[in-house]
Formats: sequence, structure tokens, C-alpha cells
Amino acid sequence: MSIGAVDVALTRERRRAVDFVALTKPRVVVMVLVTTVVGYHLGSAGAADHLRLLHTLIGTALAAAGTLALNQFLEREVDALMERTRLRPLPDGRLQPIEALVFGALIAVAGVLYLTVAVGLLCGLVTAAIVGLYLFAYTPLKLKTPLCVVVGAIPGALPPVTGWVAATGDLGVGAWVLFSILFLWQLPHTLAIARLYREDYARAGIRVLPVVDPDGTSTERQIVTGCFALLAVGLLPTLIGLTGPVYFFGALGLGVGFLGCGMAQAVSRTAPAARRLLFASLLYLPTLLALMAFDKARF
Repeated sequence: MSIGAVDVALTRERRRAVDFVALTKPRVVVMVLVTTVVGYHLGSAGAADHLRLLHTLIGTALAAAGTLALNQFLEREVDALMERTRLRPLPDGRLQPIEALVFGALIAVAGVLYLTVAVGLLCGLVTAAIVGLYLFAYTPLKLKTPLCVVVGAIPGALPPVTGWVAATGDLGVGAWVLFSILFLWQLPHTLAIARLYREDYARAGIRVLPVVDPDGTSTERQIVTGCFALLAVGLLPTLIGLTGPVYFFGALGLGVGFLGCGMAQAVSRTAPAARRLLFASLLYLPTLLALMAFDKARF
């Protein structure tokens, strides 16, 4: 084989490797790991067990990556109908469906088993619930009902619970407070995205609320309600003793600002306002998590 042929073959394999990585949505996996670390940090009493945290992150990363790859396998035909997703590896034909199915299933199962063995049964069960709900509840419901956003927010809110369980071995009040914050945050965040890509979603038959609510009345009401509930629930970590006053006042300011963006979107109902709301959501969550980690109450 000539050097040129070898170079072509290596380039092809590198591209395939990049496409397999793209199936796992690395940016989403990183966000999952960040919320898992915060849950572990808040649940840890005294010095954290860093080896246990490492095991938790390895298993969580594998399970999350596999789940997202399987999601792209299941949604490949829908993705082909949307401008924002038609160039993904499966709808674009760069990878075959069977490749994505095998790849995703192997690493998702490996992640759940790894957590069960290396961290604990409860941690594995929580992660298995994330995989099951995301693939077999949220994904099919996207084509059937606007309630898919609510259902999808459940697995999206469970990674910090995984971290908490890994640190404590149980499902304490703190785990459910973290779950509630992530759950409520996803509602305005997801609805803002759906508002921006409403025509794309409609073309693919995805029945998110902005698609079935043409005048936007119900959508904007849900956005404001979610932001208001998040403002209140976001203060709970201090009220139950997980965090201190720095977090409390920071969460209060962030919550008021986020609510203001939600109300502005409800009044104007324009794409620029939805874009500002999306940006606010992307600023809100990492800032809130950083405040939690910084101002954790000392046990």
C-alpha cells in the first residue's frame, strides 16, 4: 500500500472517530458531569473520597455518552428533517445505524454496570433510570405530546442525584432539592429553544409546546411559571443547611434576573427575547452551581 493510500485510510478513520464522538454530544456530557460533581461535593461530609468521585464520573460519562448516542440512533429519521440536525453523522450517512446502536448500547450498559460495581447499587439504579426514561419515555413522547418536555426534565435532573448518592449512599433531602432545581431550570431553557426552532420542530413532527400553541399563550405562561418556581426552589439549599448566605443572595439575584427575562419573553413573544432567555438560562445554571460549590456549608 502506498503512503498516499495509508494517509487516506488514516484520514477516513479519524473522521469516523470524530463522528462516533459526535454521537455522544460531548458538551452535554460535560454538563452532566459538572452537575454530578456538584451533587457529590454537596453530599460529602468532611474530605471527599476522590477515587470514589473518579469512579462516579467514569461510569456517569459512559452512561451519558451511550444514552445520547442511542438517542441519535432512535431519532435519525427525525433529525434528517430538521435543518439544525440534518448534518449529524447518522442522517448525513457518515455512520450506519447499526454502528450507532451497538456503540451506544455497549457504552451505556458499561456505564451502568461500572457504577453498580465500583460505586454502589443505588448509584447504578439511579443511572439506569436516567437511561430508561430518556430513551423509552422522553424520546418517543416528543412525537406525541408537549408533555415530553416535563418527562424529559426528569432524567435531565437526576445526574446531581447520582453524585449525591455516590457521596452519601442514600437519597436524602439534599438530593431532591438538587433534582428540583435542575428539573425546574430545564422548563424555561427547553421552551426557549423550542420557541427559537419552532418551524424546524414542526417540520419534523416534534410536538413541543410552541408547535401546538401557535399564539404562544400557554408557552409563555409555562416559561414564567417555571422561572418563578425556580426562583423559590433555588433558595432551598441555604434553608436546609446545604449552603451559606453567599449562595442564598446570589441565587436570589440570579433567580430575579432569570424571571425578568422570562417575563420579557412573555410580553414581547419575539425570537430576540427567546434568545435572551436562552442565554440567561445558560448563564444561570453554571453560576448557580459554582455558588453552591463555593458556599457549601461545613459539616
